[in-house]
Amino acid sequence: MTQIHDLRSFIEVLEEAGQLVRIKQPVSLTHELADVAATLERSGGGAPLFENVIDSSWPVFASGVANQKRAALALGCAETEVTEVMGRVLDPKNGIPPVRVAEAQWQANIQTGDSLDARALPIPTHSRGDGGPFITGGVIVSKDPVSGRGNLSYNRMLCTGPASFGFNVNEWRHVRAFMESRPDPAAPFPIAIAIGLDPAIMIGAGVRTDEDELTIAGAIRGAGVPVSRGATVEVDIPAEAEIVIEGYVHPFEKKGEGPLAEFHGYYGEIWESPTFEVSAICWRDNPIFQTIIPGWYEHIYIGNVLPREPLLLRFLRHISKEVAVHIPPYGNGFSAIVQLKKNNPGQPKNVALAAMTAHINIKQVIVVDPDVNMYDPADVLWALTNRVDWSQDVFTVPHAQGHEMDPTADSRGVHTKIGIDATYKRERREYGERVNYAVMDLSKYI
Repeated sequence: MTQIHDLRSFIEVLEEAGQLVRIKQPVSLTHELADVAATLERSGGGAPLFENVIDSSWPVFASGVANQKRAALALGCAETEVTEVMGRVLDPKNGIPPVRVAEAQWQANIQTGDSLDARALPIPTHSRGDGGPFITGGVIVSKDPVSGRGNLSYNRMLCTGPASFGFNVNEWRHVRAFMESRPDPAAPFPIAIAIGLDPAIMIGAGVRTDEDELTIAGAIRGAGVPVSRGATVEVDIPAEAEIVIEGYVHPFEKKGEGPLAEFHGYYGEIWESPTFEVSAICWRDNPIFQTIIPGWYEHIYIGNVLPREPLLLRFLRHISKEVAVHIPPYGNGFSAIVQLKKNNPGQPKNVALAAMTAHINIKQVIVVDPDVNMYDPADVLWALTNRVDWSQDVFTVPHAQGHEMDPTADSRGVHTKIGIDATYKRERREYGERVNYAVMDLSKYI
């Protein structure tokens, strides 16, 4: 199999595994591209590479890490090993720092001054409720001015002009802390947006850690990520990025930006956010633009599933070693499914409580037996239908802290959490074993 080291090699791996769909028909950047990508994700299709984008000569790639199969391909492991591998690479002792190199692929083309125009980039207007074209799949590369360590993050960016973007940044973001830690917090702050990346970097950028997230990408690949200094900013940028936008955030020059489809499945608000001034646009020859469909599966996978499943698993293993966990993308990061080989009737409730306390986002926990495929919503629904007595197997935790953006919570994130024991209760009634058919290779028959 091809060794992944950048977006292009990842696309090769996806194609080898039957997980890539080449879209040759012309598609519009306004809604159509995202509609097609979302439909493919919903139907279990491959990641789309749009090769004929209207008003652009650059192809657009989406949905690279949108399900368990593609996450496993990105990590170089089996689907059943994803959570374990993520647990290992998230451990700081396994991190591998980036390696500075003199030349970068994206230095092939550098545009500065009056000639640059960010509006020429194939930035989609994804959803009908969005406020305009947003960069969603770009990784923000910044540097702590105090310690000098690097940082990766995702910050939605609304294109507002040829050299300007909105720059949405939450209070708890490291890049916000970096700006505020300087002697002059209002001074322009240098960053770069790297677009079109090795999925190891994309996965690392979805993690909140006090380490440089590039060390996580290094741990995934087993080698330091090559980085090169920006053309106009003192920031080390992944050398094999397809496209790089460099510039300066103006922390106190704020404008309204938004709305955008958010991870909870609604449209976010219009925020008074800092502005970003572009100083350079750089790209590889024949670049591939990359986007994440906001409020959809890849958005949830990178931001919620991959970084948090190892955390939940660590909590759950205090109760049982024979346990697995999945945060399904269709649950917006608020739900968890726990697969448990129980040895006590009260164990499902204990593991559900452990999952709820492992991360505040988790508000709904379904516990199933090992014979239920926790990655298959239909199989989980089967367990809910056939193994839950709603009068006995459900419990709630009122007045618990959740996420402030959860639509069911109050403005401080307080709401009721729920646990569901969907395991087989043989002590109530013995039904024997489930009906099961072997999975056959249909190519031998069709």
